Amino acid sequence: MNPLTLINKYFIAGSAAHTILVRHSRDVADKALSIARAHPEMRLDLVFIEEAAMLHDIGIFLCNDPEIDCHGRFPYICHGYLGAELMRREGFPRHALVCERHTGTGLSPEMIDGRLLPVPFRDMRPQSAEEQLICFADKFFSKSKPDEERSVDKARQNISKYGSRDVRRFDEWCKRFLA
Repeated sequence: MNPLTLINKYFIAGSAAHTILVRHSRDVADKALSIARAHPEMRLDLVFIEEAAMLHDIGIFLCNDPEIDCHGRFPYICHGYLGAELMRREGFPRHALVCERHTGTGLSPEMIDGRLLPVPFRDMRPQSAEEQLICFADKFFSKSKPDEERSVDKARQNISKYGSRDVRRFDEWCKRFLA
């Protein structure tokens, strides 16, 4: 499977949204692959990591975020589950899980309910090591500031807006993936 083929199916090549998505996804994939290669003992699926990291944000075009040239009808927080639906229709259910589970450090049913988030009510927290690694790597990059890789401290600070549970999970991933 070629992730760029799928991206090009849903985004106009050369558009700002396409450029932003591909750059961000490549940064996330490269960071995730670098970490995975530093931990051969984890026996992570490198091919899957690269593909899924490239596709984790494919649902952004369905959302409204003019800053990144996305003019869909859904709130941005919906991009994960919308991308997951798209990946399932394309026949990639494992990749769909990464799309669905990468927002923040994942969305628990309690968080969805407590914050009245406009997403399906289900557990959307990363489960597999590959899902967790891609979600972790994603925290170091912003689509609105593509030339900057966040430090661990800046990534933690950004995560803190979602609550202490997310910070704890991020810190656990730091111990696991950056050790």
